Amino acid sequence: MIDNYQAVIIGGGPAGATAALMLARAGWSVAVVEKAGFPRRKVCGEFVSATALPLLHELGVADSFLDLAGPEVRQVGLFVNDSILMSDMPRADTCGGGWGRALGREHLDTMLLRRAAEAGATVWQPWTAAALDRDGEHYVCHIVAKDKHDIRTVRSPVVIMAHGSWEPGSLPTQVVRHVRRPSDLFAFKAHFLDAHLPTGLMPLLVFPGGYGGMVHTDGARLSLSCCIRRESLDRCRRVWPQTSAAEAVFAHIRSSCRGVREALDTARLDSTWLSVGPIRPALHARGVPGIFMIGNAAGEAHPIIAEGITMAMHSARLLCELLIGRQQEVWTERELPSIAREYSASWRKNFSSRLYAGTLFANLALTTHGTAAVLAALGRFPAMLTVGARWSGKVKPVFPRGVTS
Repeated sequence: MIDNYQAVIIGGGPAGATAALMLARAGWSVAVVEKAGFPRRKVCGEFVSATALPLLHELGVADSFLDLAGPEVRQVGLFVNDSILMSDMPRADTCGGGWGRALGREHLDTMLLRRAAEAGATVWQPWTAAALDRDGEHYVCHIVAKDKHDIRTVRSPVVIMAHGSWEPGSLPTQVVRHVRRPSDLFAFKAHFLDAHLPTGLMPLLVFPGGYGGMVHTDGARLSLSCCIRRESLDRCRRVWPQTSAAEAVFAHIRSSCRGVREALDTARLDSTWLSVGPIRPALHARGVPGIFMIGNAAGEAHPIIAEGITMAMHSARLLCELLIGRQQEVWTERELPSIAREYSASWRKNFSSRLYAGTLFANLALTTHGTAAVLAALGRFPAMLTVGARWSGKVKPVFPRGVTS
């Protein structure tokens, strides 16, 4: 049995759900294939920049987001060794200014995908996209139910890859397993209750071999997420051999950052630690005509800049505005190469600087000399934290190609 659609989206996270909602509202027949059941917890910093608030309003979920999310993040900070530095978070250059907030992915993902289904998108969940083949002017995607008892085929001229970048798979846009490297990054995340981090502060954590961040999120919880190099992770496991990898990393962070010790001294772990890896932030190819990549599948900045969710949703918006504006040409495939080029240019225009900033900040944080230099500079000029937040994209609106204001 073959189900025909005008667009098939692989992945129902913030990028995929945003794309599905925008296309469905524009009258497209859309299928979303998501392998995980929602709500689901996920390794993620959870911060959503204020520059995403206009898009959340456009999608019709801003009120729900603001009702659930943690407090406005009005300060940025740096916790490294015994140093605790703080500065103002800059206001966004959009919607009258404002600040971002954090919301757990179990809430955000569910909210967005449910709204896409209400708009008319067909959601296949939990189903996995097992293979993708070309059939004339269309792509045929073979999907498998999680229990393996059902197999279906969905067909479309347009396929949007929103499957993320961390997990290998059989699709042509998914990664293959790489050779192990000491520099591989592994990510961990947990929530805590009864923490003592000042409300509205989002500090960057820098510790030997890694970096991380903390932020107040929904339900009076504090979210701690971090990345650590493989070689440093192995060292942590040798120092704390009787604990899990996540607990060993957490002990390493506590021993390295006074700010973390003070914030979480009497805090309680809420649920379990999550982990994923290796992650390799980079700019990825954005497909071939008819196959488009959004979210982390298109390009992933180092989590140190806390822009993953915002970039994912805005990349979906950039693509969908092009597809909707030229939908007649899309369905006849006459303009797919042109749209692919325009989307690529728009993506680079809006997000390349964030990738560069993330790489620079991560390289400084992951080296002893870089950390020492940054700490010396920030110790004299803490307001440089505000400048760094601007460089990372916290205030810059996202525009289509050729639009600058």
